[in-house]
Amino acid sequence: MTERPAQRTPNRQLAALIAEAGFSNAGLARRVDQLGLEHGLDLRYDKTSVTRWLRGQQPRGTTPALIAEVFTRRLGRRLSAQDLGLDACAPVYAGLEFAATPEEAVDIVGGLWRKDSGSHAELRKIAFTPAGLVVPSRDWLIGRPDEKVARAEVPVRIPAQGRPVTPRGPVPLDPSRRRAPAAERGPGQKVTGGDLAALRSVGELFRSLDDRYGGGHARQALVRYLEHELEPMLRGTYGEQTGRRLFAAAADLTRLAGWTSYDIAAHGLAQRYFVQALRLAQAAGDRAYGSYVLVTMSRQAVYLGHGREAVQLARVAQQGVGTSAPPVVQTLLHAAEARAHGVLGEVRACTASLVRAERALEAARPGDEVPHWARFFDEAQLADEFGHCHRDLQQFRAAAQYAERSLLLRAPVYARSRLFCRVVLATARLGLGELDQACQLAAEAAGQAAEMRSARAAEYVRDFERRLEPYKDAAPVRGYRDKVAALG
Repeated sequence: MTERPAQRTPNRQLAALIAEAGFSNAGLARRVDQLGLEHGLDLRYDKTSVTRWLRGQQPRGTTPALIAEVFTRRLGRRLSAQDLGLDACAPVYAGLEFAATPEEAVDIVGGLWRKDSGSHAELRKIAFTPAGLVVPSRDWLIGRPDEKVARAEVPVRIPAQGRPVTPRGPVPLDPSRRRAPAAERGPGQKVTGGDLAALRSVGELFRSLDDRYGGGHARQALVRYLEHELEPMLRGTYGEQTGRRLFAAAADLTRLAGWTSYDIAAHGLAQRYFVQALRLAQAAGDRAYGSYVLVTMSRQAVYLGHGREAVQLARVAQQGVGTSAPPVVQTLLHAAEARAHGVLGEVRACTASLVRAERALEAARPGDEVPHWARFFDEAQLADEFGHCHRDLQQFRAAAQYAERSLLLRAPVYARSRLFCRVVLATARLGLGELDQACQLAAEAAGQAAEMRSARAAEYVRDFERRLEPYKDAAPVRGYRDKVAALG
């Protein structure tokens, strides 16, 4: 890796921190290389590299952020590249921080929204980082509740020119009325009950689009809404109760932005949205929703093959709410753990979690108060979870039974979930030797996937096709491939 020409000034800040951390030059280089591997980087630093940094050379690319992260882990406090006397660069863990305060959380997530809504395509190429799951989930579990989220109105002063400004800079206010024009929202404006109702409606709209057509159809519109409408609300004025509800809505919409990012395979970006949704849920004082965000993170980890991390996230979610959550939420948490054990091939643990999930749903009663975000989890969804688990455990007869039940019960509006379940059923039929049925089901799913903007839908179909390889010369498989080719 090439370095910039050496500066003449020795880096005393870096030298002091190396001494504080007790690193040798070789030890620091080794840790930087190891952290680079976590991010898919093949670095080859050694003690000579560190000697050059101490003499004033500046490492290039993301290396300053990696060095800062090494010291952060060692010393237990957040350090930036500048703290080490190194040039600033985009932090490797940018967006994965679990903010110390609600204000800091708004700054972090607002930065993500602004970058994502622009032309920053590189943001959608950030890699998923398993190591980035540990600290946020731990901080959520053991962190103290936020005592205050309310924001008082910032006094507006009128300069000689008559244009209202606040300490944050110019605000688009009407000087004669001292209020924002009805068509615009500026920082400092009061958040109303109507604003909160609008946020809920926006969430329902984008969730429906995601379920029917995939995350890629309206994701960018959602992110722009978050930037242009939600962030000014979070920087507005509100009392304690309104503030908690506002942060709850922000958590929900940020999780949804992560979910749609996950669906288009922008996994690193999705991970960052999930972490920030978790922090916003803490500001809302909503432990149950925080557990739902952790379950979402667990599902992404399962999809990416990180089963052990997925189990840990599901268990942290369970610990975080204890037995206080409604039965449907308990069902959701146990089902997530089951999926993680299933992808690891842990039959006994998977079965035990499925049993707990089933019992929890049986305990639900009509009239129970269920959070709006958990109402999707019903018998159809539980049957879907069973089907996936039995598929992963290669218990194909049970997988087929549960997948058929889920498809029978599942409403058509959940088009993508039905597609996933149809592929699970096709895979089960293939495992049972029923090649004709398997190919017919998969062809239907492939046709539906072609109508969606969902990388996950396409990957489900590809996974089935990989399983077809041993039968590639069979007539049903040739027919399947002809149908898929006709889709273009």
